[in-house]
Amino acid sequence: MNQIEVFEEIDAPPEVVWDVLLEFESYPEWNPFVRAIEGEPTEGERLRVQIDPPNSRGMTFKPEVVAVEENRRLVWLGRLVVPFAFDGYHEFHLEPIDAGEPSGARRTRLLHRETFRGALVPLLLDQESLEAGFAAMNAAVKKRAEARVEATE
Repeated sequence: MNQIEVFEEIDAPPEVVWDVLLEFESYPEWNPFVRAIEGEPTEGERLRVQIDPPNSRGMTFKPEVVAVEENRRLVWLGRLVVPFAFDGYHEFHLEPIDAGEPSGARRTRLLHRETFRGALVPLLLDQESLEAGFAAMNAAVKKRAEARVEATE
């Protein structure tokens, strides 16, 4: 098992960050890593996801959405051909940082994580490139969500 985890603290409430993450149609405009997502973020649905990791070959895959918790968590499972050859369990977790505030959380910790399992992982996983892609996407989510908050103040 291999795992990539990248955190980002964002000066925006979880619901704003969630909205940015789920606006799949705008990904080509701002997302440097996940260039496109087609489909609905609903449990059991298949998405079509196109990624473009830095210094690596881009790819398109069709994962199944396995968990959706509004303003909290989006998870999908992608597989290469057959189960347990190369499986990627991809997660976005949103955690309110200051949930005790009277007006609700104003900041969010975004965890972007993928857990890889399977016989082909040692041969196919470019962990360094994917981690750089996660970091670039997190920074872009931060920028977009914080700009939305600033526009409403």
